[in-house]
Amino acid sequence: MIRLAANLSMLFREHAFLDRFAAAAAAGFTGVEYLFPYAHSPEALRTALKENGVEQVLFNLPPGDWEAGERGLASLPGREAEFRDGVIEGLRYAAHLDCPRVHAMAGRLPEDADARTQIEAREAHHATYLANLRFAAGEAAKAGRALLIEPINTRDMPGYFLSRQDQAVAVLEAVGADNLRLQFDLYHCQIMEGDLIRHLERLLPHIGHVQIAGVPERHEPDIGEVHYPPVLERLAALDYRGWVGCEYRPAAETRDGLGWGRDYGLQP
Repeated sequence: MIRLAANLSMLFREHAFLDRFAAAAAAGFTGVEYLFPYAHSPEALRTALKENGVEQVLFNLPPGDWEAGERGLASLPGREAEFRDGVIEGLRYAAHLDCPRVHAMAGRLPEDADARTQIEAREAHHATYLANLRFAAGEAAKAGRALLIEPINTRDMPGYFLSRQDQAVAVLEAVGADNLRLQFDLYHCQIMEGDLIRHLERLLPHIGHVQIAGVPERHEPDIGEVHYPPVLERLAALDYRGWVGCEYRPAAETRDGLGWGRDYGLQP
């Protein structure tokens, strides 16, 4: 059975952030995710979860300076101490919110480098990434949490270090931690690689979380080039037991666009 989680960084933006939990529950969602919790106290977030009967299923570790364009620290040479501090902070929130998984964003490669410098930079980022993920996976394991990595398309996020599924699997295998898993976003995969059902079938043993959005505009899943019902049917047939995060930008008000989710318990 498909279980849907509302991404509160994108959905229900008609409401203040802490009011989005109630809006999600009223619309039939039983789980929530979002980019970052750190602007609010863990106590306030825990209260919002409990009062509305929804589960916290995912959030990201601190990403660096988001406003300045940073998109994660895990692969950035020279930022290891900051990344490790972020791991500890993220796991502190996860403990308060009983959140079983956190996502470590990889970060971006340097811009405007020549080909040789790009190769050297990628090698340095790769080595840093593996070392940081080993640390983070170890800390997450002590806390009983899963750590996720996610390939993100380079059209929306130019220069992002981790952009393809095979690259992510190679990282998982190199780190070798049982609690390090793949965050499989069908939107990003469609833009970079397509062939979604075959990717799901092949990658299922590695997948710890799934996300969806319409392609190419990242609106509702029933808008755009991907016909999601057979994809989700195949995911259910594969006996996927995790959540499907709705990480899309509503084309209008959130509730008006939830008709696609009637079969999964949503109430438009």
